[in-house]
Amino acid sequence: MSGEVLFEQGEHKVVVFQELTPASMVQANQFLIIHKGEAMLLDPGGHKVFSKLKSDIAKHITPQSIKYIFLSHQDPDIVAALNGWLLTTNAEAYISKLWIRFLPHFGLDSQMEGRVHPIDDRGTVLNLGDCELKILPAHFLHSPGNFQVYDPCSKILFSGDLGASLGQPYNVVENFEEHVKYMEGFHRRYMASNKILKLWAKMVRQLDIEVIAPQHGAIFKGKDMVNRFIEWVENLECGVDVMDESIYQVP
Repeated sequence: MSGEVLFEQGEHKVVVFQELTPASMVQANQFLIIHKGEAMLLDPGGHKVFSKLKSDIAKHITPQSIKYIFLSHQDPDIVAALNGWLLTTNAEAYISKLWIRFLPHFGLDSQMEGRVHPIDDRGTVLNLGDCELKILPAHFLHSPGNFQVYDPCSKILFSGDLGASLGQPYNVVENFEEHVKYMEGFHRRYMASNKILKLWAKMVRQLDIEVIAPQHGAIFKGKDMVNRFIEWVENLECGVDVMDESIYQVP
C-alpha cells in the first residue's frame, strides 16, 4: 500500500500510511504533509517500517524533499528509526526539549545530533513554504513532553496518541458510539487526567478542524465527528482520576 491521500488541493497534499506495521506490533499511522514540493514527515516509526515507508513516500515525493521530521514524543514507535531518516535525507527533526538527550539511546549518531531541535513547552510554528504548521502543546497526552501538529492548509489536526483506537476493523470512524469501545481503555490508562483534557479541548476549539488524525487507528472526518471526539475527551475521567488504593498495594 503506497499510502492514501487524505487531502489534496492545489500544491498541498496529505498522505497517510496505515498498513506498514507488522502484526505483532502496536499498529501505528505515519503521515506526510506536502506543500509546494517540500514535506514534513510525522512520527516516522521504528526500524521495521523504515524501508517500506521510505519506498512508499517516494511514490509521492522524493525523500530528499522532506524538510522536517516531527516527533510528537519519545516512544519507540515514533523515534526508533530517526537515525536512518537523518542519514538518508537532509531533514531537520523536532521533538520536545525534554527528550533531546534520550534520543542517543535509540542509536542516534553523534554527527546527527545537531539536526535535532528542541521544541519549547509552548510549541512553535514551522513554515512549510507559505503554510504555517502550528506545533501545539499536548503535554501529558500521554507524554510529559508531547506535541501535536495543526495544518491550517488542510484543516487537519494530527493528534498523536490522543484519539488512538486499537483493534477497530476500519480506517475512518463512521459511528462514534460504536467506536468508543476501541478508544476507552487506552485513553483511561494512557492519558494523565481530565484537567489536561479540558485544557486541550479549550485550546483546539480555537482552530478550524475538519479532520483529527491520530497516530494509532481510525481517523475522525468532518466537523460533527471532530466535535463529538472533543466533547468525549473533555468529559473523560482518566489517569490519576481513576487510580485508587486498590492498585497501590504491596504485591
